[in-house]
Amino acid sequence: MINMEPNATVRVVLKKGREKPVRMGHPWIFSGAIERVHGHPQAGDSCQVVTAEGSHLGYGYYNAQSVISVRMLSTSNTAFDADALRRRIRHALSLRHNLVSNETDSCRLINSEGDFLPGLIVDKVGAGLVLQILTYGMERFREVIVESLASCCSPEFIFERSDSDARKKEGLPKKEGVILGTVAEQIDIKENGLTYVVDVTSGQKTGYFFDQRQNRKLLRSFVEGKSVCDCFSYSGGFATNALGGGASHVDVVDIKSNAIAWAKENVSRNFPSDHRADFVCADIFKYLRDAPQKWDCIICDPPKFAKHANEVKRAARGYKDINLCALKKLNKSGVLFTFSCSQAVDVRLFRQIVFAAAADSGRQVQLLHSLTAGSDHPINIAHMEGEYL
Repeated sequence: MINMEPNATVRVVLKKGREKPVRMGHPWIFSGAIERVHGHPQAGDSCQVVTAEGSHLGYGYYNAQSVISVRMLSTSNTAFDADALRRRIRHALSLRHNLVSNETDSCRLINSEGDFLPGLIVDKVGAGLVLQILTYGMERFREVIVESLASCCSPEFIFERSDSDARKKEGLPKKEGVILGTVAEQIDIKENGLTYVVDVTSGQKTGYFFDQRQNRKLLRSFVEGKSVCDCFSYSGGFATNALGGGASHVDVVDIKSNAIAWAKENVSRNFPSDHRADFVCADIFKYLRDAPQKWDCIICDPPKFAKHANEVKRAARGYKDINLCALKKLNKSGVLFTFSCSQAVDVRLFRQIVFAAAADSGRQVQLLHSLTAGSDHPINIAHMEGEYL
């Protein structure tokens, strides 16, 4: 086991006036906020963080290779160690205890900064777990993490999907494979009474997007007897819920053929011999512009348009364009479910973008719900970057 006890020789001194976010609980310290570093830390080493005047702020882990040089783990006088990690894992699991039921057997168990464990993501997928370790500091805790998850959850398998670009930015190689047990090529999960097939080995992220669970369920209350278009459908989660809510017809659209095949599979598992759905492999922008028909409800859940702050302007144009296309294709009194999963596009900006598209569409528009991720994706209120959906 790697020793993660604090190294007293590693001391990160902030520039004058740069301590306020840390005092408020923000877990990130960027390289530009650091005045100097005492000691010779290796990537992922524990460090003490102090103000320019030398006042103690807490402990974190340090990585000079990352733009986010320190990720805070403790703001107390007690350093963060393996026992503290185990306690936080147990606490995160306890928060999800009531989410698992006869209708829902899968969810996010650990949500990185939202659970005060920056760089660690764990999803419960059926009877197993999918793990992502995205930072050097969490990589140093690998053995403790796996041992704790195995002990607390007794999973049939643990599969690692640490294949994100975030690892590269940390100076870490991508890592993927079975840690525990045996992983089936396809895994059946239950969500809100419906069944989905998940491919944890090659699907996006950890194989399934649990953050939309409550929004998919909400959709059912708007679609009875209505025509629906599920844009950027991916695995067909919204489409399946639309059919479950009694939609008269659902058009399922994605640019990737494998996504369309996956959506077909999920629809057929829940509604065999049901002919209310059509599946279209197409560019969604072009599809909406060229479509001769209109719909009563459109879901617009595109992939991330802005990965970085310098892509926000281009992303804003894309979000406005797709929402304008969707609004023009809604029947009178139609409902638009629209999302951004770009962390760099905050809630206020996204709302402004959608409102501008509504104004350009020439229609009167009402805001019915402000949607976000479910309670298994908690947000550290000092880290609003975690409010990405």
